[in-house]
Amino acid sequence: MSDHFTRRSLIRGITAATAVATLATGLAACGGDSDAATTTKDSAGTVTVGQFSNGAAKETALKVAEVKSISAELPDAVRKSGKLVIGSGTLPSGSPPLGFVGSDQKTLTGSETDLARLVAGVLGLEPEVKRFTWENLFVGIDSGKVNVGFSNITDTEERKKKYEFASYRKDDLAFETLKTSKWSFDGDYEVLAGKTVSVGAGTNQERILLDWKTKLEKEGKKLTVKYFQDSPSIYLALNSGKIDAYLGPSPNLSYHVTQTASTPNATKIAGQYSGAGASLQGLIAATAKKDSGLAKPLADAINYLIDNGQYAKWLAAWNLSNDAVSKSEVNPPGLPLTNS
Repeated sequence: MSDHFTRRSLIRGITAATAVATLATGLAACGGDSDAATTTKDSAGTVTVGQFSNGAAKETALKVAEVKSISAELPDAVRKSGKLVIGSGTLPSGSPPLGFVGSDQKTLTGSETDLARLVAGVLGLEPEVKRFTWENLFVGIDSGKVNVGFSNITDTEERKKKYEFASYRKDDLAFETLKTSKWSFDGDYEVLAGKTVSVGAGTNQERILLDWKTKLEKEGKKLTVKYFQDSPSIYLALNSGKIDAYLGPSPNLSYHVTQTASTPNATKIAGQYSGAGASLQGLIAATAKKDSGLAKPLADAINYLIDNGQYAKWLAAWNLSNDAVSKSEVNPPGLPLTNS
């Protein structure tokens, strides 16, 4: 999906449960970058994912060590530096579960940062995370201030003009319903007939939903689309039965599901759909400067984590197992130029 739209959706997806973390993160300078409290201390050979996540993840210690056949593929300058500088485009307000200030009010936590730390472990490098606004993340990559972005970046053909990619997660949208709902989405827009669905205005998911609405209208069927100013209003409408479902970015909705699990208004993911549309599975990818020589070692490190089980445990810890890919690819087909 278009990340300009996705980022706005992600910000809208922050719930009241993360207000404290959001406030703490917002104190950082909005336009620049921040190095403060972006690393966590692990024992040698262990990366603990889900630390300080305020219930968003299950804290899990994962064994990971350098794989010399993979680290040997790194560009000389990166290997000799001994560190992997990772960019996170989560200033100023954070984006649970992808990247946000943790419950200790100082440490950057999140699913994206955790995977980057695991990858750094395979590459035998010390992870160093720098936080930026979304726009300045790419400036950081362009300038060499950052080696690689791990920040929910969609692989697109437009971005391939400047960047190279190593995919690691599906770029999916999701429908969230009350847990008691029997409705589900299987990829066929016909099941939306007669339903009322909320979506964020100006987002990629709105474009897809309105396209389905038009198709249903041509068949004499009705899909009602409703808009709300913020997430609390959306979930109030869902809880009261004013809407049947909410369509939004899969990671954020999965995060909300974890937050409601023990409440009277528990929700569930009722179906997913590629953010790139019916013809292509959208992919989220580690993003480095084009011709940097980083994409292949990054992909090989991710595939090592997939083959040895750490990848699945990382996703499970963050309740993102539905977003798993079977393998990491270097520069796979991305969102077409006509839809970027």
